[in-house]
Amino acid sequence: MMAALIFAVSVVTLLMFFVSYCRSLTAASSRYALSNEVRDVTGIHSLASGHDFARVMQLLQLCPERPEDRLGLRSVGYYFEILNLLQKTLSRLTPSIGSWTEHERAGCANFAVVALDRRIAFSREILAQQGEL
Repeated sequence: MMAALIFAVSVVTLLMFFVSYCRSLTAASSRYALSNEVRDVTGIHSLASGHDFARVMQLLQLCPERPEDRLGLRSVGYYFEILNLLQKTLSRLTPSIGSWTEHERAGCANFAVVALDRRIAFSREILAQQGEL
């Protein structure tokens, strides 16, 4: 019994740290100014919505990977899936959870758009370096 209680508390604590980590990533990306190029490619001119996340993640797959973004993108992707689950199950019971999850999903999509912008800039740097050789 005690082992189950310790396990449950550990899982809840780990989940709290994970949510805090993902929210800090999405908050940091909200201050990033997007380039016109990314706005044209994605069609997102002001703020992304949660519905844009899957499309932006597909666009990210087309760009060369930056090692710095790998952990953050994977974490935010898992966080987005957790938010989807919360929205599908609990938003019907409590409308405030529905609006909160949609706000958080939009933050995840904005993080993905910022990552796409950074990958495009990274691709340009690689091409510029190859042109110098």
